[in-house]
Amino acid sequence: MDVREVKTIITNLEKTKDTKTIVQLLGILKEKVRATEHFLRLTKVGVAVNKLRSNADPEVSSLVKKIIKHWKEEVSKEKKDKHHKQDKAHVVHSSTTKQTEEEVKAAKEAEADGISVKTNGTTSQHAGFVTSKTRTPANDGIKVNFYENTTRNGSISGLYTALAIGSTVQPKDIVIVAKSIEERTFDCYDGKVSDKYRNKMRSLIMNLRNKKNPELREKVLNGELRPEKFVVMNSQELAPESLKKLVADLHQKNLFDAQGAVQKRAVTDRFVCGRCKKREVSYYQMQTRSADEPLTTFCTCENCGNRWKFC
Repeated sequence: MDVREVKTIITNLEKTKDTKTIVQLLGILKEKVRATEHFLRLTKVGVAVNKLRSNADPEVSSLVKKIIKHWKEEVSKEKKDKHHKQDKAHVVHSSTTKQTEEEVKAAKEAEADGISVKTNGTTSQHAGFVTSKTRTPANDGIKVNFYENTTRNGSISGLYTALAIGSTVQPKDIVIVAKSIEERTFDCYDGKVSDKYRNKMRSLIMNLRNKKNPELREKVLNGELRPEKFVVMNSQELAPESLKKLVADLHQKNLFDAQGAVQKRAVTDRFVCGRCKKREVSYYQMQTRSADEPLTTFCTCENCGNRWKFC
């Protein structure tokens, strides 16, 4: 979650008085904000959230305390890790002063290129690939001309560039994944470079390039999401997790609000509100799933406004 998105949520928190909306917004912040000292200072999100600590609703105040505690722990861990890295760098620096100037230069160049180098009889292997250039097949020294068809080769190049965004995975591993995705897509359209093939490739590349969806690139690269499954996913399945959660929240809200003009709400004392423990609950039932499934019961506490549902 970037600075602009956090500031938008802060603005909504300051404007809304609805408890359910406040809880939803706090839940998004708790799940999506990666708390670093710099980020918290920049957005002032900690100050905004802490203002709700004294909220009259116990659910809100409790959630605020958990969020603040979690963020403090993350910042503390960040500082410890920083000190640890500094100490480690100091030890490495002390040991390398014994090397000749040529050996040190060679080691640094090898680290930048992500390759192995022998120094004083020892081998240093760097798993990550680090470069100052934008990662593309050409800049990474990778050839993608696997086929005579330029469209297929261009698709692999586009997939490679999208998968490599923000990644330190070795070029040879990325190109294997990119080629596999292109092959599966090609097979899905009867082994032809058709308009459907081109449109599908554009869609896959655009979703992989989405800056708000790094989880998708990571899952594809680490093998958690296999190419054969990835190429048949629809736009809803490819969407960022934050958008999926937002859509799910809106869907649930719409279910509660989707009461017809003649919808009758019965009041009963059979249900107990989980928030205020009162037995003044109105309810109605709707068929939200297939016809052979039981009705969904929607409940609203007449005392505090708390709402819930069950099947």
